Amino acid sequence: MHPAISVVFFTTATGAGYGLLALLGVLGGLGYVEPGFWFGLVSMALALGLIVAGLLSSTGHLGRPERAWRAFSQWRSSWLSREGVASVATFIPAALFGIGWAVLGRSGGWVAVAGLLAAAGAVATVCATGMIYASLKPIAQWHSRYTLPAYLVFAAMTGAVLLNALLQGFGRGSTSVLACAGLATLAGWGWKLATWRHNDRLELPTSANAATGLAGGSVRSIEWPHTEENYVLKEMGFRIARKHSARLRRITPFLAFAAPAVLLAIAFLLPWPVAAAMASVLAALLQFAGMLVERWLFFAEAKHTVTLYYGR
Repeated sequence: MHPAISVVFFTTATGAGYGLLALLGVLGGLGYVEPGFWFGLVSMALALGLIVAGLLSSTGHLGRPERAWRAFSQWRSSWLSREGVASVATFIPAALFGIGWAVLGRSGGWVAVAGLLAAAGAVATVCATGMIYASLKPIAQWHSRYTLPAYLVFAAMTGAVLLNALLQGFGRGSTSVLACAGLATLAGWGWKLATWRHNDRLELPTSANAATGLAGGSVRSIEWPHTEENYVLKEMGFRIARKHSARLRRITPFLAFAAPAVLLAIAFLLPWPVAAAMASVLAALLQFAGMLVERWLFFAEAKHTVTLYYGR
């Protein structure tokens, strides 16, 4: 599939934003993370800013962005529409939680309810995003049991690393949050390796022979459907060179998982708050860059069965 930069950024930014929002809603609303005006304001601004930036970026992949609002009407049958509805609905409890927790400095009571509802909305939106791809049967790499959990694991991972960076940066470091961020990063690494192993062993469920019923023969196209590149080939027939795929598969684990895990371990062991904060912020920045590469590969390595029609 064609790895459009707008969609790559969308899935990375919203995943991190919703992950951070969910953690703030639960931990802040229940009082595990104490409220504070500047910390709360920056945290909520970062979470909602990533979400809004990602959602706006996603419209760049539309042929007619001004008609994006029409996607909301198909929520009964479309995961894309459900994602849009859930994303907008999440802003209501998120705004109430932000006002109560960050501005008024409260937790518990109605602030906790708003925080839990915002967290539930964030999880629902991430699930809907994952199901957009997991429900596509023509793409075997996405239509698997690994896709939806990956979106949830990566959102929790990037959200936890961002929350740790914020806490460390404001001098409110929590060993529990730091440890959870490290464990989530290792979990994301393991899930990504398991996904690659599964995809590399895939055998496409169909072929040109099976499509024609000539399973015992060898089918080839005498004349190609088109003489020039078209929309289908551009969007669904993207091909990445094996050497480039191998190189990016080495870059992704280092940037998204290994380097952040090491930096988080260093932050955990360092007795100096400023150094721990710097290590935590660097871990968040490297992980975000690594997840951009991981998302690019997620699209580039996917193969749509329609390309069989074009002899690929």
